Amino acid sequence: MFLTRYASEILLHTGEHLILVIISIAIAISIGIPLGILITRQPKLAKPILAIANAIQTIPSLAIFGFLISVPWLGGIGKIPAIVALTLYALLPLISNTYTGIKSVDPAIIEAGRGMGMSDRQLLWQVEIPLALSIILAGVRVATVICVGIATIAAAIGGGGLGVFIFRGIATVNNELILAGAIPAAIIALGADLLLSWLERSLSTRKATEKAFNWQWILPLAIILLTLVGTIFYRQTAWVSTSQEKITIGSKNFTEQIILGEILAQQIENETNLQVERRFNLGGTFICHEAVKAGEIDGYVEYTGTAFTAILEQKAVTNPQIVHQQVKQAYTEKFNLAVLDSLGFENTFAIVIRGEDAQKYNLKTISEAAKYTPQWQAGFGYEFLAREDGYPGLAKTYDLEFARPPQEMDLGLMYKALVAKQVDLVAGNSTDGLIPMLNLVVLEDDKRYFPPYEAVPIFNQQTLTKYPQIKEAIFQLAGTISAGAMQQMNYQVDDRSLPVEEVVREFLLE
Repeated sequence: MFLTRYASEILLHTGEHLILVIISIAIAISIGIPLGILITRQPKLAKPILAIANAIQTIPSLAIFGFLISVPWLGGIGKIPAIVALTLYALLPLISNTYTGIKSVDPAIIEAGRGMGMSDRQLLWQVEIPLALSIILAGVRVATVICVGIATIAAAIGGGGLGVFIFRGIATVNNELILAGAIPAAIIALGADLLLSWLERSLSTRKATEKAFNWQWILPLAIILLTLVGTIFYRQTAWVSTSQEKITIGSKNFTEQIILGEILAQQIENETNLQVERRFNLGGTFICHEAVKAGEIDGYVEYTGTAFTAILEQKAVTNPQIVHQQVKQAYTEKFNLAVLDSLGFENTFAIVIRGEDAQKYNLKTISEAAKYTPQWQAGFGYEFLAREDGYPGLAKTYDLEFARPPQEMDLGLMYKALVAKQVDLVAGNSTDGLIPMLNLVVLEDDKRYFPPYEAVPIFNQQTLTKYPQIKEAIFQLAGTISAGAMQQMNYQVDDRSLPVEEVVREFLLE
């Protein structure tokens, strides 16, 4: 049943994953192997180049992807920064193995070649590279496997690939989706390793049995071939501009945001003649905000309280009309972004505990729970711990103290950790479908700490100016989504594992 629903999507993202790896490896080979050769000829450059490559390898991959968002030209979101990051990670084994392989050639063989009148270039292509080829190919193999694994993180910045399933599975606590991304990625990695191992053995055997073999053209031809294959696939999968006009819709990295992004996308497709590209699971608020500002995406759904406190850095205000108006005005003046009318529901932060604890201690409000928190462990998302309207203000307002510092965890894992009793209190979202499904209880914000969080579409103003039909299409959604309807859609995706596209299609038809 699962494969029937997702077969085409698995094939699509597997193709995207392969192309990310092919293009990245082609670029990395064209940079890394020449650099490895260079430092064998210029020993003074060896230490700094290898040190830089080692330093890049030690940086967490998610940090590299995050850093590239703000870098002009090669940064932002999408496939280009993903390819840049993967290329950087592939450089170390290529440079190191090329350098090690050539330096390990017996000096007596090189001296014999010089005695025969061979030039340095002839020695390189006819002696050193053939003898070092197995080590160089081992570097290519390691770099490829690294790329396949790290490419899954590209989905966090809209790069596509099999990481889309993994991030979606984490967000919806769906192991089938996680495996749909992890298993094909593992198969690709194993396949690449076996193929390159076979190639390494074949070339080594051929080298041993043939007296003369023109290795001088192997490396350039391999680079050209990989680049051509990557370019062909790049064009075939429509990664470059097409004659058809395209709008890009983004979302953050949890179930509700993916659903809302799909609602915007399908509404635009249904009501206009524009093609929509989906870049979901983009991480937190700030990634989406920077992406829409830079025009990397054209629109996404934000929450007014989040925009007011996290982006505009204002102190929380409880009046929803004031918050919406001030956000609308500030976004227009500061960022040239249009804040459209509310979709009809509010999704506030929800302080959630297990139903059994609520019943055991007769807890209904956050104030009542505060007396028990010194014996509890909290679990919060990374963004909630840092935001102005997040944990610091909440702890101060309710005088919360915990046995240990709150655990930082992904939004998709919090409820699972709560049910497993790894944590005792989490900050979720009031419309999450998992809350009733897992018998969890939302504590009342009795001191009115959290500001209003109305769901509003945010669009780049230049996009709306160029395509005014988008605003007309989105206007039809204003006020149409109730909190109950949103929670029901979340439930259908989280609990029943229905495809987001199907759930949204049914909602729009109704």
